[in-house]
Amino acid sequence: MSEDVRDKKNLGAEDVSELNFIRSPGHYIFRRHYRQGLRSHILEVLDPADVALEKSGVVSDGIKWYPRAKPRKMLRIFRTRFLSHQEAYAELKRVLIVAAYLGPHYYARSNEFLVSYRRAEKYDILLCGMQEYVEGLPLEPWGFLNAERLADNLMRPGVGVRATSEDDRNNLIATIETHAHAFVSGVRKMIAETGHIPDLAGDGNLVLTDDGVIKLVDINNISRISYENTVMVDDKGYPVCDKSVEALYELEKSLGSAAVDMNDRLYRTFLDPARKSAVQELEKEFHRDAVWQQYRAD
Repeated sequence: MSEDVRDKKNLGAEDVSELNFIRSPGHYIFRRHYRQGLRSHILEVLDPADVALEKSGVVSDGIKWYPRAKPRKMLRIFRTRFLSHQEAYAELKRVLIVAAYLGPHYYARSNEFLVSYRRAEKYDILLCGMQEYVEGLPLEPWGFLNAERLADNLMRPGVGVRATSEDDRNNLIATIETHAHAFVSGVRKMIAETGHIPDLAGDGNLVLTDDGVIKLVDINNISRISYENTVMVDDKGYPVCDKSVEALYELEKSLGSAAVDMNDRLYRTFLDPARKSAVQELEKEFHRDAVWQQYRAD
């Protein structure tokens, strides 16, 4: 019996083509994306014509260059095992929460679907998603975060923004601040009305597009907010809820137009110094375990 796709460390094009729910030969080429999640395999969905140009190159103004094929979509294959259809549907409903509160502009839209995954003579429920490809700058909440610096990064030669004048720069700064406020407001409303928060802390989970819009890319890791003293961790041992609240605070503090209310229950609870210290220890332990697991896998 071949190795379960959910247990594989990495998933390549040949692995995808062997899956029973993937048409072969299909109209697209799959390629492993450089960013892989703990909960899913991420694959680029490429047009064969774009891949051909990437290999053969194109000549422009007498110079030959090799344009990297841009994904048409991103295929996510999740590692989660479901014991029933009810469990799978519950997972799908969590994704709909993000869609409802962030709207079409502030998350990478995805069509989630369930398939019957065949291994030998056995079939399992497998969750997949065909997601919008979001191009832009990875947004690091704990970095040197302000609208002016982000606008300058977007306006660098070769990044994609054609703006060059001071007025263009000022407009881009204002746009970043406007969208950051809308993004934070959507997440805050989601917390207040549903008691859930998306994973804002994961590496590369937030992307700033050329238009100055913040988009959440990882839409499947959603935590329940708990105001109890105990710091909760996810199924991987990461304090994702606390770290996501910290990331939200950094976004609101650095990109918001008004001072952050530190008497707000959310920040008062999760940014308490003693709690943050406990979270830091859990985060260190998580990374130690992750490094050890990676060492064993290699």
